[in-house]
Amino acid sequence: MTDDVDNLVLRHLQAIRGQLDTLSDRVMELTQRVGGMEQQVSNLSVQFANLSVRVDRIDARLDRVERRLGLIEA
Repeated sequence: MTDDVDNLVLRHLQAIRGQLDTLSDRVMELTQRVGGMEQQVSNLSVQFANLSVRVDRIDARLDRVERRLGLIEA
């Protein structure tokens, strides 16, 4: 009787360990995917900053052109 109970407990513990291993693998995969997404978001932030600089330059050039043409007061 005791052997049956021990075997039953052992089987349950093995099943739990298998599930924990699976969960651990899935968490690792999700961690890697989130890391990749963080890199992509940071790259987008850099691209937006670069675009902002370019728009600022275009705005300054447009102001200079408008002043030279007398379209706005200096």
